[in-house]
Amino acid sequence: MAGLAGSAGRSTMFERNQKTIFVLDHTRYFSIASEEYISMDFLKGKPADTGGTGVGSAGGAGGSGAQFSKSLWTCACESSIEYCRVVWDLFPGRKHVRFIVSDTAAHIVNTWSPSTQNMSHVMNAMVMVGVPSRSMPQSSDYSVIHGLRAAIEALAEPTDEQMAALAGGRPEELPRIPNEGRVICITSARDNTSMKSLEDIFNTVLLQQNALAAAPSKKGLAIDHCHLVILNIVPLGVESLVTNRSLLKISPLLDVEIHTVSAPNISYKLTHLILDHYDLASTTVTNIPMKEEQNANSSANYDVEILHSRQAHSVTCGSDFSLPTSIKQGATYETVTLKWCTPRGCGSADLQPCLGQFLVTPVDVTSRPSSCLINFLLNGRSVLLEMPRKTGSKTTSHMLSARGGEIFVHSLCITRSCMDEAPAIADGPGGRVPDYRTAELGQLLKMSRMLPLKAKDPTSSNLSRRLPRYFPLSTSSTILFHLQRQISWLPHFLHLLVKEDMDKQDEVRCQQHIHELYKSASRGDVLPFTHTNGARLKLSKAKDQYRLLYRELEQLIQLNATTVHHKNLLESLQSLRAAYGDGPLKSETGTSLLRSYTESPLSPERLEPISSGSASGSSNSNSLLKASKRRMSSCGQRSLLDIISSAERSQSNKRLDFSGRLCTPLGQVAKLYPDFGNNKEKDSLTTAGNSGSNVKEESIRI
Repeated sequence: MAGLAGSAGRSTMFERNQKTIFVLDHTRYFSIASEEYISMDFLKGKPADTGGTGVGSAGGAGGSGAQFSKSLWTCACESSIEYCRVVWDLFPGRKHVRFIVSDTAAHIVNTWSPSTQNMSHVMNAMVMVGVPSRSMPQSSDYSVIHGLRAAIEALAEPTDEQMAALAGGRPEELPRIPNEGRVICITSARDNTSMKSLEDIFNTVLLQQNALAAAPSKKGLAIDHCHLVILNIVPLGVESLVTNRSLLKISPLLDVEIHTVSAPNISYKLTHLILDHYDLASTTVTNIPMKEEQNANSSANYDVEILHSRQAHSVTCGSDFSLPTSIKQGATYETVTLKWCTPRGCGSADLQPCLGQFLVTPVDVTSRPSSCLINFLLNGRSVLLEMPRKTGSKTTSHMLSARGGEIFVHSLCITRSCMDEAPAIADGPGGRVPDYRTAELGQLLKMSRMLPLKAKDPTSSNLSRRLPRYFPLSTSSTILFHLQRQISWLPHFLHLLVKEDMDKQDEVRCQQHIHELYKSASRGDVLPFTHTNGARLKLSKAKDQYRLLYRELEQLIQLNATTVHHKNLLESLQSLRAAYGDGPLKSETGTSLLRSYTESPLSPERLEPISSGSASGSSNSNSLLKASKRRMSSCGQRSLLDIISSAERSQSNKRLDFSGRLCTPLGQVAKLYPDFGNNKEKDSLTTAGNSGSNVKEESIRI
């Protein structure tokens, strides 16, 4: 068991996103412009000198502006470095990112050592690499394959955490160290065939590396699984022959996905990918008031997008809340929009109902709104964020604050917390329920007690006690048990229904009580509920109450129908319901027993809509009462099937029979469409005659 627990802990420690390697294509193609031009405004009176600098004129009046375009290499470097910045901000020291530049050979930018896992080291190394020269020769030696080979070798190298696990484990557990990783290759291919060759070469090298790791020399760790993400970037407005492809399993060790994206949009694509790679979520803080630089007396509202763990939303949201999401212009992922509230100092009272805190990093760290928000939080202030409810109101669901130079988002508890007053017995799942049947539940618990016998008599039979199979938890969820205090004979009636040894006399008494109920319903008597305060309900409302009462009564009898007398009562009740116009459906008899176990007692009964036309006058009630008496007297000889069949026959006698059955002698089969063949021949002859006449008329016209 200890070995299993240790392996499970290592598998969660060494996840696939622990190792990420960027392979950047440094060939001649990446020196061309991305075709997204950025305008530059110069001071008035100083004309823009664009000669020999590669900066084009803006073509504006006065000549006071110019524009330039980033190269494909610059777009790839900036977006990949921004990717690793987010990773290192949210997972400091836990997730590792490496860079490999590929041209005629693979150039290692950094290693798994913590001293090279920082922004300054990577950016200084990228400055030394520089933009690819346009004077590079077009040769097969310049290829991204060198970088992919080096990436597989880098995945086989252990990190400091893996080295510690290897040093601390037993020798027989050394091969069990998980080793997974992800390779993100930013390149540009001609077509799908070139992409397929890259996949095949990568898979072949991966198998070769695992073979070396399994050899006696053991060159590195075996790679359990690798996720290869290929980003095929092109200049803006250029169509690529490489098609996008979602995640595809190439082999048990390799999954590959391909994305074709224009160079200016590669940052949005990597932001979208990092959400899935590290289980992150995007949140946009809206309506942030900030003062303008030009006019300090006025302020404008800005939005700032931040990234954090997805759990910051999942631990807070419940069924009563809905996350407002939107898609930012140019992006393909959703961001949760939360509104800025009045800031205040971060006190202990705000953090007590906190469900969790997670590190936060801005998406655009160089923008002025992001910088203002970060400085505001680092100065010791906190910001509450609002989330809308489904009912239309709002509540504060998150809080932004800084601790030790790092910014966190706190997920606040928006429901009952442990710091609140302890819940009373009246607080149920649906809110405050003040009518629990506490006394009846106590009696049921006493009935359910099992005590051991001191000595067992071998001659006596096993003691058996029948417990009730239907017990509503609250008074408002039942009609039968709610009326026990208002109707004198109802407690005795319910006691007879659950008797295990019901006899014929008990059955007759129950029949009389059921008949009394229907007699009260036919008179239009209102059930004596305590909340009616003596007010008389409408006839339709009273009928609905009786229908609910009959259905609950039928459900109670079904659950206790163990004797013949119970079954007779059930058939009698069902026939009376049919006479009253509330007959059960074919599936209702079988599903009512299942519903009693699966549905909560606090759930309302599912009723079919009752038309207002079913409410009748006193004459209709008398006829229903007479029909009920006749059916009750004959229920012992007739089954429910006989009653339904006779009702269907009486309805069928009112309409005309099928003409084929009337015209066909007894014992023969009626033929459908007897003139079908003759009519077809007549139609052909008629068509031929019409065509001949048409020809004749045409000849006359000529």
